[in-house]
Amino acid sequence: MSSNQPVQADPSRILEIATGYMASQQLFAASRIGLFKAVANGANRPQDIAAETGVSERMARTLGDAMASLDLLTRKDGKYGLTEAAAAFLVGDEADLDLAPFLTFLREISYPHWLQFSKTVDTDEPGDLGMNDERWGTFMAGVMTYNKLHADMFSNALDFAGHKNALDLGGLAPNFAIRAMQANKDLNTTFAYAPDFVEGIKTAIADEGVADRSTVIGVPTPEAKPEGEFDLVFVNHVIHRFSVDENKQIFANARAVASKGAKLTVLDFYLDDNEKQRAIDAQHASEYHVIDGTVVFPESEVCAWLNDTGWKPVEMVALPGSPRVLVAEAV
Repeated sequence: MSSNQPVQADPSRILEIATGYMASQQLFAASRIGLFKAVANGANRPQDIAAETGVSERMARTLGDAMASLDLLTRKDGKYGLTEAAAAFLVGDEADLDLAPFLTFLREISYPHWLQFSKTVDTDEPGDLGMNDERWGTFMAGVMTYNKLHADMFSNALDFAGHKNALDLGGLAPNFAIRAMQANKDLNTTFAYAPDFVEGIKTAIADEGVADRSTVIGVPTPEAKPEGEFDLVFVNHVIHRFSVDENKQIFANARAVASKGAKLTVLDFYLDDNEKQRAIDAQHASEYHVIDGTVVFPESEVCAWLNDTGWKPVEMVALPGSPRVLVAEAV
């Protein structure tokens, strides 16, 4: 192309992706200073936000306008208002689910760790988290908050009516089974978790009022063979943490204690063979790799494991802002 000819292609998408970190840093800052809570409390002009949050008026307007441009605030006649998503997730203790701990995790743990991504690309090795007790606290608070979001989206998308006995096998937190039990008052659940998770699981189910319908056992996930027969099995946030052989064993063990026709849910991120890969899954493939070397597996590979271990894949359910759920049936 001659240098004096105008470029016809639209570069907007490239630049949107390349500068995406700017938007994320603005969101992290807005959450950290309490901008959304200030707006919720009626501070809807830059000068009011500045007074409420302690930042300069210039910064209050910069962040307010940025959040409006990202559809997290509305802006009319110089006044800001909350969008539905901001009101539900960003206003602190008044939120349906406060995502601030997850945003803090992204700001303090994930984002700095991505600065090591070039090394991961070149060496195929994860970076160095440099963890201490304080950073582990930030890490776990963020991950568990994100997990709660997944559980809420999970319970909104799936129907647990008619099931009697559930097995929650090796997840990170009991939120998924708890939501199912709250939706189905006849559902009893056996939680088979790694031994160091047991006390936390017992506390969580007691806090949610479902302890009388729960049994908790401590066992390494690939070795779990709980007694009983289950018509609903959860293997959620599990497969990315284990090897191929371990995952096959987990599914085989689950099938051994599942009744014919039982439903299995496998919630995780997946690489797929669709014409357009879902972005959040592909992004987490790199997130998991750079942080600790765990794996986002191809959907086709996971389906093959299921078919080989007595499960028939039925459907894939995408959850908003969350992983997907591969649903299978015991055959």
